[in-house]
Amino acid sequence: MAQFHWDPESYLELMREEVPQYERLQDEVAAATAGAEARSVLELGTGTGETARRVLAAHPAAELLGVDESPGMLEAARSSLDPARVRLVEGRLQDPLPDGPWDLVVSCLAVHHLDGDGKADLFRRIAAVLVPGGRFVLGDVIVPENPDDRVTPIDETEGYDLPDRIDDQLRWLDAADLAPELRWVDHDLAVIVAISRRNAHGHTDRV
Repeated sequence: MAQFHWDPESYLELMREEVPQYERLQDEVAAATAGAEARSVLELGTGTGETARRVLAAHPAAELLGVDESPGMLEAARSSLDPARVRLVEGRLQDPLPDGPWDLVVSCLAVHHLDGDGKADLFRRIAAVLVPGGRFVLGDVIVPENPDDRVTPIDETEGYDLPDRIDDQLRWLDAADLAPELRWVDHDLAVIVAISRRNAHGHTDRV
């Protein structure tokens, strides 16, 4: 996806043009958080707040901390989100994550900017800040099994877009002590839910 990503004024219009199922993806990410008793939510890659609005609507008792590396995007999100429930900070996915524990971590259309090692590292760091049994919901561009299913334009210049296959991401999540499940897929978009295997004693529960 082109780097118009950084322009909050054109972001939504262009995302809808380049990602045919953009609204559906956002809805599926929010739906994948259902059932989580979320009072503390960490969002990675907040953008203009599209995901945050949906997640907060689904969890009326939740407060959200949103992280994004673009000050302009954060300012756009700040203008439309409830300041009583939302705090926004500047940061990169590669930076240390805000201290948890978090009931729910969500990310939509951000993690594909990391390479495979970066994704695996991020998944380990997310597992470390989730509460026992906490949930991570990832919605993003993937490399589909069928090349004909690639419908989202990818900007491969300077390693800007680095999507990976679903099976690789499921494997990295599993290695991070997160129990992953593919919740939704359409062409080259997918939503994955991963549950922390840590129990209340800090031990890992594996089947």
